[in-house]
Amino acid sequence: MKKLIHVVGAIIENENNEIFCALRSSKMTLPNLWEFPGGKIEKDETPTQALYREIHEEFNCTIQVGQKVEDTTYEYENFIVRLETYKAKLLDGFPVLSEHADAKWIKREYLHTLNFAPADIPAVNKIISEKLNEMM
Repeated sequence: MKKLIHVVGAIIENENNEIFCALRSSKMTLPNLWEFPGGKIEKDETPTQALYREIHEEFNCTIQVGQKVEDTTYEYENFIVRLETYKAKLLDGFPVLSEHADAKWIKREYLHTLNFAPADIPAVNKIISEKLNEMM
């Protein structure tokens, strides 16, 4: 039976309406795929607490966690991921890479140009469609 891993991801949008995306390094699980940054929820941690902690640990900055965007369960070859994504904004600092291979700020309408991890794709589609709905 495959292990279920419960993780969170932050959809951090800046004042230029760009979203922060991180490229998983070759040393990480699911290497060379883009993701919304975040990580595993620890025992006795809420998703919000986990997201705050993970962004601080991995990117040395502080965020404010907003509304939930998506809750996706995806079965990979060796494990199952439940990914909860939340909107967020930077409160203090600027993301500095410590584990990821690369990162970029990208307009949400161009998110589909990045090769995202499959569990992130429902959230990508949702926030792209939000933008399209705003424009109509």
